[in-house]
Amino acid sequence: MQGVVRYGINNIYTVKIGDQTLECRIKGKKLQTGKREYNPISAGDLVDIEIDHNNTGKGMITHRQDRKNAFSRWNRKRGTVQTIASNVDLLVCIMSPESPPFRPRFADRVLVNTEDTIPVLLVLNKIDQEIDSEVLMRIEDWKRMGYDVHMTSAETGEGVDELRLKLRDITAAFVGQSGVGKSSLLNAIEPGFNFKVGEVSEKFNKGTHTTCFAVMDNWDAGTIIDTPGIKEIDPVGIEPEVLSHFMRDFKPFIGKCSHSVCLHREEPGCAVKDAVEDGRILDERYQSYLRMLRDLEQRINDNRYRKEE
Repeated sequence: MQGVVRYGINNIYTVKIGDQTLECRIKGKKLQTGKREYNPISAGDLVDIEIDHNNTGKGMITHRQDRKNAFSRWNRKRGTVQTIASNVDLLVCIMSPESPPFRPRFADRVLVNTEDTIPVLLVLNKIDQEIDSEVLMRIEDWKRMGYDVHMTSAETGEGVDELRLKLRDITAAFVGQSGVGKSSLLNAIEPGFNFKVGEVSEKFNKGTHTTCFAVMDNWDAGTIIDTPGIKEIDPVGIEPEVLSHFMRDFKPFIGKCSHSVCLHREEPGCAVKDAVEDGRILDERYQSYLRMLRDLEQRINDNRYRKEE
């Protein structure tokens, strides 16, 4: 019997099988996925279930089906891959222009992490707030690269109807930092969701966590996965030498550098750096790339150090 995972807490998973919902645990000590993972099961996963006929409403997960895709990040604390949502048709990355502050490098990391695997919709929510020139510059740059960008306000309702249409008949995962308005926007799209909404701290201008785990829910036009506020996104499955291949604005210049393997940092004759200097690549995007490159190299060094201990 096969079902879809709605959410999991402390290794107890709520699995929907048709109109029935079961509370399930993994059969055995661990799920044999062939990979070292922080969480072998996430919201959106298709799993095989054995019903516990001695305990009504309970079952055991025996197998996870192959994923169509997965939105994951590197969990720094545990040193392994953490999957946030699986088998989605669209990833909706929510940002705010002012409160909490605009974080374009967070969105850049989301885009790198999903390039060629999951379509992304960038949503600037809270457009009832002040929008400065830096925000508009970044939005226009993403549009120039071909990314879909949408503007909304859960407060005023602006752009909500149009966003609702984009979500019809698909499974969409909402991601973003705490306080950007994911839950408020989802409640505006479908009041029946009734997701808990947090406040932005006046002292630190940061959001407060209201969602502790990813939750899949259905509405009359599709399926939504609401995820916890994410502070950092570290790319997974990408080596430093190929990071530039996941930067869409870098791609026209890949292979045109003097060095066959170019990190686009200090090497002479670098076509990417030339493009940054003459404005064909936004300097902010280049700085975003350098930070990701540094983090990937640091992760490799940390792992080598641990192995040598």
